[in-house]
Amino acid sequence: SPSNLKPLIFNTIIMRKLFSALVVIVTTAGAEAWVHALKPKTSSALLMASNVGESRMTIVGSGRIGGLIAEGGDSITVGRNDSIDENGSGPIVVTTRNDALDGIVDACPQNRRKDLVFVQNGYLDDFLESKGLMDNTQVLLFLSVTQKGAEPIDGVTKMNPEGLTAATGEHAQDFANCLAALNLKCKVITPDDYRPAMFEKLIWISTYMLVGTAKECSSVGEAGRKYKELVEEVISELTAAVAAEEGIAFPEGVIERLASYTDVVADFPCAVKEFEWRNSYFYKLGDELCSKHNTLMRECAQKCFLGFQLP
Repeated sequence: SPSNLKPLIFNTIIMRKLFSALVVIVTTAGAEAWVHALKPKTSSALLMASNVGESRMTIVGSGRIGGLIAEGGDSITVGRNDSIDENGSGPIVVTTRNDALDGIVDACPQNRRKDLVFVQNGYLDDFLESKGLMDNTQVLLFLSVTQKGAEPIDGVTKMNPEGLTAATGEHAQDFANCLAALNLKCKVITPDDYRPAMFEKLIWISTYMLVGTAKECSSVGEAGRKYKELVEEVISELTAAVAAEEGIAFPEGVIERLASYTDVVADFPCAVKEFEWRNSYFYKLGDELCSKHNTLMRECAQKCFLGFQLP
């Protein structure tokens, strides 16, 4: 009868509610377990959403350098095409190749662009100036990571036991703290001290890589050993060119500092690449200031060792 069905209907409703509640509990617990199972610095929409507005380091790029920095503290890693939280705060460390910088900066929310930290090799001034980011944090990474997940080789040399890696800008100390957590050295310096250090790194990468490529060396160490005199001639030439062009005074011992760093990363392979960010600066100064450098560039081109055409 209808009266006998009421308790049955009521009990069915209660059981359904209890089952729904149980599903919610199990699902929530499963989701929490899944989140905790993730590597703490791995990028995901869920992790980003759960930290909206929180101050923490964001790392753009998950390659050799990005993977290393991610181990240095509380951070999230995003891809070059992922969005940056406009309500967040803290440094945004861009670890991608130089050719990805334009798209990353353009996609970054306007209010977060001041947080961008650039760690790329090469001459970035023209690019940063075009984006209005000359005052942003920049880092000179004097370290080597041979492959993703490998132990880093720090730029601690006999001449510079304090390390050569340096950072300047608003988030410089945050970055230095990150490297310190990995037992890697990083000095925080002023913008005025950063410029000669930046050009010194540019001279290193534009000299050892170029000499090594032109003379068919397998590594920067071999280039330094077999062609020591040529390497020193090119370094002297480029140092003088920068001093004349930029009005920069380099601390004494440039040749010795760069040779000492080369000894630390001696096995690093030689290649002339990212021309527009590296050797192009010197090539455009012309043969009057950079004749040895430019002659070596043309030698590489004649031997078909370049993956691009010289201008």
